[in-house]
Amino acid sequence: MHAPEFWTSDEGLSRLLEPFGRIYGAITTARAARDNQPRAPIPVISVGGLTVGGAGKTPVAMALVRRLQSLGRRPAVILRGYGGTLKGPVRVEEHIHTAAEVGDEALLHAMSAPTWVARRRIDGVRAAAEQAADVAVLDDGHQHPGLHKDLRIVVLDGASPFGNGYVFPAGPLREKPAAGLARADAVVMVGNDAQDVASRLPPSLPILRADMVPDPRALALRGRPVVAFAGIARPEKFFETLQALGARIVAVHPFEDHQAFGPADIQPILDEAFAINAVPVTTAKDAVRLSPDQRQQVDVVDVMVRWADEGAVDALLKRVLTA
Repeated sequence: MHAPEFWTSDEGLSRLLEPFGRIYGAITTARAARDNQPRAPIPVISVGGLTVGGAGKTPVAMALVRRLQSLGRRPAVILRGYGGTLKGPVRVEEHIHTAAEVGDEALLHAMSAPTWVARRRIDGVRAAAEQAADVAVLDDGHQHPGLHKDLRIVVLDGASPFGNGYVFPAGPLREKPAAGLARADAVVMVGNDAQDVASRLPPSLPILRADMVPDPRALALRGRPVVAFAGIARPEKFFETLQALGARIVAVHPFEDHQAFGPADIQPILDEAFAINAVPVTTAKDAVRLSPDQRQQVDVVDVMVRWADEGAVDALLKRVLTA
């Protein structure tokens, strides 16, 4: 879905919908805060957010997987498989499964680590442990109530950490920030902390600083005309990344987050780009939803997390792994 325009304001429709958001948020928090959640056979690291999308949860989860691998661990990624039809638990195979079956984010994770889709995340963790995983990383697990988490990390977008401050449907929040952060063991602040959220967090809550940076291969787009399309929570962030790279954007095509692309959606964009000798470009998350033929015709701009202090990240991970 596209974020509604009124999610950028705390007036008008947002204020009218605020009572519904209060109920939604209270239910979400109550479910997530349940006691006696089942424990998995291996440590569980949850990466989640307070908003419905766009904070950078998946890139952060992927970056944590890389840190765990560098520490000699065997991480597996567990996620619901949003947008997919398979309930699981099923191990994702990038050359076998499609985004329609397991969701686009699962395919991205499967390129670098064993990945399991499971509606009941505890079943996915158990299946991964049976195949030699020694730590599980939950992508988008902060509000999931079905298992105990040994380390709970909340990702905040420094530019817009809480949107308009209202809970869905009045705004992008899944629950009240105070309630969600009360269950967090650490925060990852992505980008500049424009609203000085750090000063309002409990002093005991570790804050890991990070930036989203494009893959160095994307520098080849500098000075070149591009036609960009993206179906992510905030497509404008991708277009801004291209501008920062120095690409000459001649057209943009935003789609809904997780939108299932059909050939008729993408072919006109390819035709437009080739007619003016421009490069069609998209995100890695969008690329996995393209048909194999169309994927070969598009340049993919991937982004990765750059930690301000990798040592602090490793220390946090080691603390839970050795507990």
